[in-house]
Amino acid sequence: MPWLAPHIASVPASGIRRVFELAAGLDDVAMLVIGEPDVPVPHHVGDAARRAWSEDRTGYTPNGGIAPLREALVAKLARENDLHVDVEQVWVTVGATQALYQAMGLVLASGDEVLVPDPGYTTFSMNAHMLDAVPVSYPLSPARGFLPDLEQLEAAVTDRTRAVIVNSPSNPLGVVWPREVLQGLLDLAARHDLWVISDEVYEYFTYGTPHVSIASLDADDRVFSAFSLSKTYAMTGVRVGYLVTPRGLAPTMRTVQEAMVSCVAEPDQHAALAAVTGDHGPVSEAREHYRQNLELATALLAERGIAHLDPQGAFYLWIDVSHASQGDVAGWAERFLLEQRVAVAPGSAFGRSGEGWIRICLAAAPEVIERGLRALPAPVA
Repeated sequence: MPWLAPHIASVPASGIRRVFELAAGLDDVAMLVIGEPDVPVPHHVGDAARRAWSEDRTGYTPNGGIAPLREALVAKLARENDLHVDVEQVWVTVGATQALYQAMGLVLASGDEVLVPDPGYTTFSMNAHMLDAVPVSYPLSPARGFLPDLEQLEAAVTDRTRAVIVNSPSNPLGVVWPREVLQGLLDLAARHDLWVISDEVYEYFTYGTPHVSIASLDADDRVFSAFSLSKTYAMTGVRVGYLVTPRGLAPTMRTVQEAMVSCVAEPDQHAALAAVTGDHGPVSEAREHYRQNLELATALLAERGIAHLDPQGAFYLWIDVSHASQGDVAGWAERFLLEQRVAVAPGSAFGRSGEGWIRICLAAAPEVIERGLRALPAPVA
């Protein structure tokens, strides 16, 4: 049998999926491990997809997506993100997952370094390894409210660094980066001539803290921004996102999009168009549902004396279980699942700094969240 490319062996497996797949084989599990909205897709979105299928709108589309969808996204970006771009900067992708991989593939060559948040979403490091690049962690610590120390981050820059990843609102932390921190990171990137890749999947879910798109502060075209419809509209399985690029990359994007996916499925794009331009009432209702779950969860954890981070966005809760996990939170999470039938994501799946922590998803029924949190071991007084 021929050899696989040597660098593929360095791609880390997902610690989240490990627990999820174990849980899938068990009965009566409180499923708090994976970021799956528990609300239905809005009716008008499903209707648009069904209509596209019934009208046989199932052919190839332009690489960047159907024109009405791209135009709607341009309008949305101006209205809601203060980001003013033209249609040729907006590329419809197979979820934000492809958008992030596409951006990293455009700027990273073999052996290049990319700065990734730790704790941070697992795909950031996985993508780097897939591209034979080197992910270099920058820590997000409790002492700083899980915001980056820009001096420490700058000290990690080498002559091989090509890009830095930003994720706000953060998965797994729920931290929303303030405008001044984003501006400071942009200034750092300008000093070292780095690309910035921004993951803004949870842009619609913030609680009292405004979301700022870092590209809206970008003065010299160094930011790629990845967005998704998956969490916003409960469309995780539909797989539609979009990548917003700096100016002047349309010919390159047309080529790489053709090579990777050609185009996103046409019925899915019509569903996305309905989502972006239609009634946003269901999005507001989902946000309020997650906010109420957050209040329930944080009150219960406080009552039980379990340390946690009060998030400002996304729909996750970052919980300290170091008093119980004994330096191996991944192993503890598996035992917790088997013994208590509660599935949580081990913090170590998100980087070395996540050891001793877990992430739970708040997109669940309140009774499921309460059951899961009451099963957590409380610290001994």
